[in-house]
Amino acid sequence: MAFEVYIHVPFCLRRCGYCDFNTYTAADMGGGASRGNYANMVVREMTTIREWQEQQGIVEPPVSTAFFGGGTPTVLKASDLVAMLDAVRETWGLADDAEITTEANPDTVDVDYVKELADGGFNRISFGMQSAVPQVLRTLDRTHTPANVAAGVKAAKACGMRSSVDLIYGAPGESLDDWRASVRAAIDLGVDHVSAYALTIAPTTKMGRRIAAGTLPRPSDDDEADKYEIADSLFSAAGLEWYEISNWARPGQESRHNLGYWRNVDWAGLGPGAHSHYNARDEQAGLRSWDIAHPKLWGNAVNAGKVPWSGSERITGAEDDEEAIMLGLRIREGLDTTRFSGRIPETKWRELCDEGLIVMKGHRAVPTLRGRLLNDTIITKLLEMLD
Repeated sequence: MAFEVYIHVPFCLRRCGYCDFNTYTAADMGGGASRGNYANMVVREMTTIREWQEQQGIVEPPVSTAFFGGGTPTVLKASDLVAMLDAVRETWGLADDAEITTEANPDTVDVDYVKELADGGFNRISFGMQSAVPQVLRTLDRTHTPANVAAGVKAAKACGMRSSVDLIYGAPGESLDDWRASVRAAIDLGVDHVSAYALTIAPTTKMGRRIAAGTLPRPSDDDEADKYEIADSLFSAAGLEWYEISNWARPGQESRHNLGYWRNVDWAGLGPGAHSHYNARDEQAGLRSWDIAHPKLWGNAVNAGKVPWSGSERITGAEDDEEAIMLGLRIREGLDTTRFSGRIPETKWRELCDEGLIVMKGHRAVPTLRGRLLNDTIITKLLEMLD
């Protein structure tokens, strides 16, 4: 079983209008909130979590993947990211072939920054591209330009790092042609991995408030479905194969870290609001936990030598089955149906096949393109069988 580490860096230079992640600007923090000591705080949390694991009798293999997300990890100094990675290595060990990724805002990195990351052990970087169309970037409150993304990808390649870009579709005012242009621009960058997510409107965000007030149009489900099909067609033609509903990669270039989540491996989440997951062992139920969300309160707990969790819960067998269905039906390798023998009859799998939602590959149920678009429908149908 693999073991992964996620490190959340909650800081951003500014808050994008659509974002409801656990992120903070200096103004959000009340002014004067220093990022300077953040790496040291995360290292302290690592020590505390490792001590807790030992008390629980949890023995993990060396870390197979580490992922720095946010927020914007690259608002910190490159040396801070490297210091946290060094601490992961010292705390748990790193597998020889470990995948080490950081997310990056294209505005915050240059060749020297990327080289320092590569020299420090990072081998993968994920750029927040979102769109290649200036008017869409403005709607999303993004400050970077397409040229910044291209420069970042070029720097990563020069340093021998794998690169990925994230796209968002469904922004208010984005046409189908706008979206095609963004997909083609991502392909033209020559990256080996692309994530494409439908815009989610949270009512508490700036964009959510503007949509509620009628100053921005609300995204359409049909428009987003059309854009998903465009992305899948263009990526596939370019040699990028889907391996998870929102992710495409060249063969062998999938994000191993994200696949770990969908395969439900153990992971330790560090930093404000980060979640952790441990599978059942020795007749003890699995566990999920979540860190205190606000950086200052999280930091107070870390300084006090406490495990800085806001809460935790044991995962029941029924919940574990539900998660297996929800996760397995998101990925190309599919859901192992033998796990549900005697509870979900063969007729249900045949019914889903007849509806064009899945195909059976041996004993694994794999969503079709239609099934990816209607993933929630498949999951609901199967969960009803387990009630």
